Amino acid sequence: MSQRPDVIVIGGGIGGLSAAAALSRKGIRVRLYERSSAFGEVGAGLQIGPNCTRILNEYGLLEEAISLGVLPEAMIMKDAIDGSELTRLDLLDLERTYGFPYMVIHRSDLHGLFLRACQRLGIELVTDRQCVDYTQIDGDGEGLGRGARVTFADGSTDSAELVIAADGLHSVARVKLVADEPVNSSYVAYRAAIPFEAVRENQVHEKDVVLYVGPRCHFVQYPLRGGEMLNQVAVFQSPRAVAGQDDWGTPDELDQAFVGMCEQVQKGLPLMWRDRWWRMFDRNPIMNWVFGRVALLGDAAHPPLQYMAQGAIMAIEDGWVLAEHVGAQQAVRSETSSGVDWDTALAAYNAVRPEHCRRVLTTGRAWGELWHLDGVQRLQRNAILRARDTYDHAFTEWIYGPTALTPEQEPPLYTTIPLDSVTVAAGPV
Repeated sequence: MSQRPDVIVIGGGIGGLSAAAALSRKGIRVRLYERSSAFGEVGAGLQIGPNCTRILNEYGLLEEAISLGVLPEAMIMKDAIDGSELTRLDLLDLERTYGFPYMVIHRSDLHGLFLRACQRLGIELVTDRQCVDYTQIDGDGEGLGRGARVTFADGSTDSAELVIAADGLHSVARVKLVADEPVNSSYVAYRAAIPFEAVRENQVHEKDVVLYVGPRCHFVQYPLRGGEMLNQVAVFQSPRAVAGQDDWGTPDELDQAFVGMCEQVQKGLPLMWRDRWWRMFDRNPIMNWVFGRVALLGDAAHPPLQYMAQGAIMAIEDGWVLAEHVGAQQAVRSETSSGVDWDTALAAYNAVRPEHCRRVLTTGRAWGELWHLDGVQRLQRNAILRARDTYDHAFTEWIYGPTALTPEQEPPLYTTIPLDSVTVAAGPV
């Protein structure tokens, strides 16, 4: 180990690495601990909106990110039963509107991007260290004033002026400081990343993000890695989870959930990875993320359901916002070795991020309900979506716009339109 760091980050995922890089760019000495023996990410594709590519551009990472991913031309929502188009978002127009592109990228590629950035910045990256406890300290007799100490499974400790807990959905810090439980949505996700040549004849879109919404299920497809791969995500509600059973989300439930869906979905289902699946949990929003000199970040603070495609983005935003406030408070208080007024910086971070992420979490839950409607409500939803103007950005401004981090109004939702007020024709719509 080198000299004592100013900040310790617990967790080497996208949130932890991006926060470490953001703070290091401000001259903060950062040491990051990862519980696994090596850095890496599991999963497949991520969607990265203009609110995040704007940050990547500021970090000087956007060009590299684009070289690893794909800039799709449109986001298209279709009915999963009949395959008809419901609405679309012109992503090229979105870039013109907000100044930065909408990108899709493999999760491991984005993770690797931030890992390399941390290495270039000289951040200490320590693996195979599992944090099991966080404690506050007010002067430790060794030159550190206020700060926090982390304890690892092997009994060793480390301390800094600030500890950032970026340790995920099952955060040790969240359990200790908030003591709430993850919320089971009863939905499960299957994923796959397939060579594009293997699916080119399956009527897949080569340049678009396509979402099929169906009763209690949805199916997503989009290209990855310069169009060399196709990412697929199949999400459905597990009857066994609803019934409170432990063995839920298994491949037999996957197949049953998509019975009766359109031909494009049926062609994609056999290609899903069936040896692993992701049960979908979030947590209820909390409005305080700062506890003395321990701050929550990423999924430790706000694990979302995936419907807004903002999980990784919110974590990256967290680090950017915190670093901006730290930069604004540098050289304010000489009694800290880092020269940062941490109390003011943390108060500012805590004033901005929880409310924004609360809106993302609750909006994501509402979108999930909207996507998965059945019966007459499905037809009414479809009618509303078909009436939408492709170039209407009323539903994206609050999340993608340059003032997205400090919205002044609740985001508009399609669900604010009473479905029973919409008349649809009998028969297929």
